[in-house]
Amino acid sequence: QLLLVQSGGGSVQTGGSLRLSCVRSGPTHCSYAMSWYRQAPGEEREFVSGIETNGVITYADSAKGRFILSQNSAKNTIDLQMNNLQPEDTAMYYCKTDRVRGGTWLECTQGGQMEWGLGTQVTVSS
Repeated sequence: QLLLVQSGGGSVQTGGSLRLSCVRSGPTHCSYAMSWYRQAPGEEREFVSGIETNGVITYADSAKGRFILSQNSAKNTIDLQMNNLQPEDTAMYYCKTDRVRGGTWLECTQGGQMEWGLGTQVTVSS
């Protein structure tokens, strides 16, 4: 029913750390490129970090050197370790399926239900 399950988030002071997690479901023959996005109130949703189906990880400039994305061996979970958090990191963070391999988009994402997670709030106070 809930195919992208997010956990983590919370409120920290500047310089603190948080760890986000996203657990996905889907057909076993599919592989997934996954990513984290964030959106502050009144602003556009922006890319934070992502992992390709081949394991290559990329980071937005704002995340480089502070955030670390990882994937478990079963490739059904991605985590985002966020260190040295700053007030400008305050946003809703969303897990997203970017691309699929091994099947069609609708097949691998269960009719599109796996595109976006529900989001988790990260608040960093100065």
